[in-house]
Amino acid sequence: MPRISRRQALVSSSSALGYLHLAPAVSAARVYRANEKLRCGGIGVGGKGSSDIDNAGALMDVIALCDIDEKPLAAKAKKWPSAKTFSDFRKLFDDSALMKSVDAFTISTPDHTHALAAVLAMRAGKHVYVQKPLTHDVYEAHLLMKEAKKNKVCTQMGNQGTAANGLRRAAELVRGGELGGVTEVHVWTNRPIWPQAPKVSDKNPPKKADAPKGVDWEAFLGPAPLREYAAGIHPFAWRGFWDYGTGAIGDMACHTANMAFMGLKLGHPTRVSAEAGDVNPLSCPSFARAVIEFPKREGMVPVKLYWYEGQVDGKKVLPPEALVKKATDLSGKALVASGSILVGSKGYAYSPDDYGANVFFSTGKKADGGTKPETMPINNKGDQGQKDEWVEAIKAGKPELALSNFDYASLLTAAFLLGNVAIRTGKAFNFDGEKCAADIKEAAPLIRREYRKGWDLIGYNG
Repeated sequence: MPRISRRQALVSSSSALGYLHLAPAVSAARVYRANEKLRCGGIGVGGKGSSDIDNAGALMDVIALCDIDEKPLAAKAKKWPSAKTFSDFRKLFDDSALMKSVDAFTISTPDHTHALAAVLAMRAGKHVYVQKPLTHDVYEAHLLMKEAKKNKVCTQMGNQGTAANGLRRAAELVRGGELGGVTEVHVWTNRPIWPQAPKVSDKNPPKKADAPKGVDWEAFLGPAPLREYAAGIHPFAWRGFWDYGTGAIGDMACHTANMAFMGLKLGHPTRVSAEAGDVNPLSCPSFARAVIEFPKREGMVPVKLYWYEGQVDGKKVLPPEALVKKATDLSGKALVASGSILVGSKGYAYSPDDYGANVFFSTGKKADGGTKPETMPINNKGDQGQKDEWVEAIKAGKPELALSNFDYASLLTAAFLLGNVAIRTGKAFNFDGEKCAADIKEAAPLIRREYRKGWDLIGYNG
């Protein structure tokens, strides 16, 4: 286990007061010169983090790299040999010289450490780009929104479909009333594509093993409960374990439901329910259907969003057959493995991809890469486009220029993580978005978990 410094121990003991600032911060509100090169660090540089730091590195100087696995860390250190390297991001944030120099961080760790790293960075005045889902817990998503505003930093969540011209134009059409009043949204996914229930559960856990050479398992665990390493969790299958991942809905809803969420101006849901199979405390379910209900907002009617994942008796869980037929009739092709359908009073829309970048409207309209948004900026550059807008926002001091900033991404993430709360409790509940609380007691520890001692560095348990 990495040694915790006296300074970190003092931070931990005072964390309930919620005033942690790790290092003298460069003012996030300062004005950057037009040609000034920003300096960034990457926390989590393997897997999706590899392209995230590469995209950021095309726009900024990379001066810090952190990963719990020495293989991807070494590969990126070879690319940026002058960058400081770490396996434990607590040590990165404790490096006062580095923190005086860095302007921004990409954070692409497993879900359960997103919030901790992001809050530490923002409280130090650093801009952050965080991979989807924004957080592991509902409360964390609400917290990140507040911290971004409080610390006046520019933020972006990594759901690259947000940059697609097709998604932006589709959202504009939905907002403009092309479908009339939308009362239903149906979203399905090809996830999970990793082991989880019933293959892996508390009754059939993965076998304990030695952590792979070069993997800092203590740093991987972070705020999660202390457990011995088990075969197969790192580097990908952690997604199916509740301690580290958020399952199919956490992995993909920030992509596949993004267009509907943006177009319908959704925010806090008011009621959530779900049914699921093989529910257990270790791993995510074999299948789930969740219903997330949203109230009236800005002249729009209430809407129910239906989420589908997994399989039952070998058959994929999908929307009702009548809706599937409408979608296939509209596109002229078989139903895709992941997609969404919006049902309105004037028609319906079908998006046959994970990112909402291609959308067919029953009214005859279509939104894809060949269309251009009319009120939103033109982008269409995917991952790199999201980084471009984030850096543009930083230099302009205008957080709103990054369309998946935390004002938006926090609400998107939290809404679907509430689906996981309903899956795990097996109970429907009403939700108060302002208080971040459900009306059933079983939901509370799932909405806001406790961090492990030594990692409770952000006033989380206060």
